[in-house]
Amino acid sequence: MTTDLNNASASPTPPAPSAPSALYQHLGIDGIDAKSLGKVAVLFGGDSAEREVSLMSGSGVLAALQSEGVDAHAFDPGQRNLLELKAEGFQRAFIALHGRHGEDGTVQGALELMGIPYTGSGVMASAIAMDKITTKRVWLADQLSTPRWVSLKRGELQRERVRAVPDELGLPIFVKPPHEGSSIGASKVMGYSDMQEAVELAAKYDAEVLCEEFVDGAELTCPVLGEGAEAIALPVIEIRAEGGNYDYQNKYFTDTTQYLVGQLPADEQARVQDLVLAAYRSLGARGWGRVDVMRRKSDGQLFLLEINTSPGMTSHSLVPKAAAAVGISYPKLCLYLLSQSRLDSQA
Repeated sequence: MTTDLNNASASPTPPAPSAPSALYQHLGIDGIDAKSLGKVAVLFGGDSAEREVSLMSGSGVLAALQSEGVDAHAFDPGQRNLLELKAEGFQRAFIALHGRHGEDGTVQGALELMGIPYTGSGVMASAIAMDKITTKRVWLADQLSTPRWVSLKRGELQRERVRAVPDELGLPIFVKPPHEGSSIGASKVMGYSDMQEAVELAAKYDAEVLCEEFVDGAELTCPVLGEGAEAIALPVIEIRAEGGNYDYQNKYFTDTTQYLVGQLPADEQARVQDLVLAAYRSLGARGWGRVDVMRRKSDGQLFLLEINTSPGMTSHSLVPKAAAAVGISYPKLCLYLLSQSRLDSQA
């Protein structure tokens, strides 16, 4: 399926925000002057396996910024040369790209060279976060918990090696490409006989395959706004997907998945938020992001799964849901994120 900017999905209709909270006031959202942000390119589409999701995210962001009075324009790096941004006088970029060549530090590096401030994390944090295996290594170095894993390079996909992985990690196992998102190429393996097919599927998308220990428990996610010591965790969301399968279809195209926003007991929510903030800061992320966590049913232990430095902004996406719970509407969220755009050199 191919899609372009002219027939991308309509603007998302995220949940209506609650009454503005103290956080809303703290962020100073009402004081943002949209006109002062200049000519803005909303980067969406691109050429990654997540193009379709990016088109949905970007169309919503574009409409939201325009509704707030921002001089915002669509720009698809999958169809246009990035150098045109400089030639056409764009002064900021809202990155609504997902996956490779958008979330992995490459676009960020190009914008750095052109001197165009952009939303989200810088070059290094983006590159590390996009690689789930490197992210795990950084977290472990900072003594942050993450499920055990085995990585398989292209030369290690022989049947004997693949069938040995369950002996190391146990079953079930999640098998996925470590440089993709949106559950693309990912499989839950229940038995030895399914391992080879799952590994071959993941290998279609990546030069390396990540095999990860399955954590039986609640699936949680928590968005973050800001940077360093000033970073703020939004309410934690518990995800309950039909059949326990939060896959690509259930993430973006069905209405059966339940999202329980801010419904954890206060002490449990604080525990998750503390871990998420530590994980976010560990990678040097900035602007915004979303960290996915599993809470093991047997003992309540938390495990970090991954971090998204350019989260989805579709009607099913999780950052807008958490923001709405603290009184930040979708348009105001987009405006705030844009106002935080900068370059690494401005750190």
